[in-house]
Amino acid sequence: MSAGVVEMAWVTVRRAEDGKKRYQGRYRDASGAKRTVGTFSTDKAAMQAAVRAEIALAEGTWIDPRAGRITFKEYAQNVWLPSRHLEVTTYAAYASNLRIHFVPFFGDYPMARIMPALVQEWVNQAAKPTTIADKRRKGLSARSIVKYHVMLHSIFARAVADRIIPFNPCAATDLPKVITTRTRTLTPDEYTRLLAQIPPRFTVMVMTAIETGLRWGELVALRPRHVDTEARTVTVQDTIVEVSTKDSPTGRRMIVKPYPKDDEPRTVAVSQDLIDALLARIDDLGLGPADLLFPSRETEGGQPLSRGTFNTRYWRPAVQRSGIDFPVRMHDLRHAHASWLLAGGADLLSVMERMGHAQIQTTQKYLHTLGDADQRALAAFHATRSRASR
Repeated sequence: MSAGVVEMAWVTVRRAEDGKKRYQGRYRDASGAKRTVGTFSTDKAAMQAAVRAEIALAEGTWIDPRAGRITFKEYAQNVWLPSRHLEVTTYAAYASNLRIHFVPFFGDYPMARIMPALVQEWVNQAAKPTTIADKRRKGLSARSIVKYHVMLHSIFARAVADRIIPFNPCAATDLPKVITTRTRTLTPDEYTRLLAQIPPRFTVMVMTAIETGLRWGELVALRPRHVDTEARTVTVQDTIVEVSTKDSPTGRRMIVKPYPKDDEPRTVAVSQDLIDALLARIDDLGLGPADLLFPSRETEGGQPLSRGTFNTRYWRPAVQRSGIDFPVRMHDLRHAHASWLLAGGADLLSVMERMGHAQIQTTQKYLHTLGDADQRALAAFHATRSRASR
């Protein structure tokens, strides 16, 4: 330590009620304000504590004890969340996670009092059912706990950077083990059965979903101007995101974004049969170039179709009527699209571009999703081996 640092720290003497002397270590913070590091029984201990504070100031590791008094709720909602540059859906998800999962547990704790043990306690109880605002909620899965812990870690990491707390209490959390389960992929025969049960007004929409692999938001944002009848293509240019009005940064539930999830338009080739079906729909409804192809009501100038409404009223009943024995989501048509392409021999890069994946690793997970993929791979191995031995 330098002589200059020692000279800046000092000790004041106080006499306690029992008549004994007590010593306070004192120093000045970066703004020049007088601070105390506490009261000690000896002059030496008080000076040493004050010098340590001075050294921390000089090294840039000093934490203002008063800063940590801000509550988790105040910091997370008023500092951390507004500082993030987030997509609308991500912002809404974070706001919802704070409101439902984190604020009820951590909300009133000062940031400086949240220790690793408290974070571990949250993890341990998160899997248990709970009641929030008179609403009964089931416990979180191991995968969800791990995902939400990433967000919690981010909040405290920013607090460390802001000199609110000295360390991240999420750094040593014991997280539950996530067991990866193999999911089933819809087969072409199952899709045919399912399509037969879809109400006629949604048939073309489901046909478009399976043939293009579009995400829900991209699908319901399609307009006639996105369909090129001569080139037989559909261009993904917009997306519509649906969020809770409680957590929406704009207060609106349906928000149109002029770009898809991968941040750039993409064009996918489709069959003449689908082009004909889309053209018939445009003609029947009298849709203009800027109207939605699949609105909530079958009319020109219609409003966006709600995913929740479609799932509850139309999709799930159709799945049940089809007799398919596993829970198929509308989003699973996207998975089936990629799996069928790869099973048919399409190369990974083409499928990646068609799906709008940012990384090829995302596309690779569809390589072995159909039930007979392993048998087809074995047959290909033997066919190659037989040719080589001739």
